[in-house]
Amino acid sequence: MARIRTLDQLHALYDAEPGDAALRKVARQLTPLYRKWIMASRFCVLTTVGPEGTDGSPRGDTGPVVQDLDARRLAMADWRGNNRLDSLRNIVADGRVSLLFMVAGSDTVVRVNGTAILSTEPDLIARFRQQGRQPRSVIVISIAEIYTQCARALMRAGLWTAGDKSAGLPRPGEILAEMTDGQIDGAAYDDNWLARAEKTMW
Repeated sequence: MARIRTLDQLHALYDAEPGDAALRKVARQLTPLYRKWIMASRFCVLTTVGPEGTDGSPRGDTGPVVQDLDARRLAMADWRGNNRLDSLRNIVADGRVSLLFMVAGSDTVVRVNGTAILSTEPDLIARFRQQGRQPRSVIVISIAEIYTQCARALMRAGLWTAGDKSAGLPRPGEILAEMTDGQIDGAAYDDNWLARAEKTMW
């Protein structure tokens, strides 16, 4: 394997400097237009880092996936998941986070890098109350930088235009059955998933 081992090797391979627009699009806080874009996003990927490694976690909501507390802070509800707590454990240990915000139909991705804490402040948690429930904790993100990501990745993938490609993919229950040598009934897991999810969405 021809491994790149030094920054000099890397820079020699990618010898072009970033364009002016790639540098000037970076903001250190919410601007009116960055705020408008992020508030339109109902889905993002939250990336964290901790002692056991990195974690990328999909996050979604029925409306904006985050709320803005002020120009430099965002808040994200930690809605019910699988209770692995990978992202939350990482945030407690090492607050560095990155978020990729997406909006269905748009090839633009907005990136936020910064740091995060977990809060159980009652007034903050109450802001996210819906369906008669509220999150156990809220992730508060302090913004270090915000910028748009080049659209080429989503364009190459045809993410919104390639049609439904899910036919024939393994279902989670099938994967569980494989990972447990059949000890978990994968078909039953998949058949009951929607009913379970509807009861435990919030």
